[in-house]
Amino acid sequence: MIMQTEKQQTYSPQEYLDLEIEATDRHEYRNGEIIVMSGGTPNHNRITLNFGSVLNFSFKGQPYDVFITDQRLWIPSTKTYTYPDIMIVQGEIQLQEGRNDIITNPLLIAEVLSQSTEAYDRGNKFTAYRTIPSLQEYILIEQYRPHIEQFSKTESGQWLLSDYDGKEATITLKSLSLEISLSDIYDKVNF
Repeated sequence: MIMQTEKQQTYSPQEYLDLEIEATDRHEYRNGEIIVMSGGTPNHNRITLNFGSVLNFSFKGQPYDVFITDQRLWIPSTKTYTYPDIMIVQGEIQLQEGRNDIITNPLLIAEVLSQSTEAYDRGNKFTAYRTIPSLQEYILIEQYRPHIEQFSKTESGQWLLSDYDGKEATITLKSLSLEISLSDIYDKVNF
């Protein structure tokens, strides 16, 4: 377990990975700093499971892998290890050199927003995600109302924002050519 003290200690990536083997909680690693990840709400878990399930069943037999919550991602440019709520990898999974448990090539990442992580998910985390060459889409899903923000990378490298409001809306995942109803993503979610 990692304890916060008055003097903040920094860790190497290898020290973080060694500590994570024995940790009872999940932690993110941000350029030397280790941050405890908070637990999720029932709505957070329902949304993650609903979205991940739709994706997983939609790509049955196709060259896409869908990962949720416990799959670690390495972002070398920002020296960040994180656990996205949902990741999709197209084709062969690329792993961090010397590891068999850390992905480096997501096509799509989705985060379910919470009050404690929303600013980070929209700000520094998205900045870090944008440095991943394979990433084509970033999805932010609100858990307190039916609303999704979709950031899609254009051919020129710009990120285009699309908003979806209400359970009757349908989001089109551009990198996957897949339409999903927000009513499926928000099934059994209590606002």
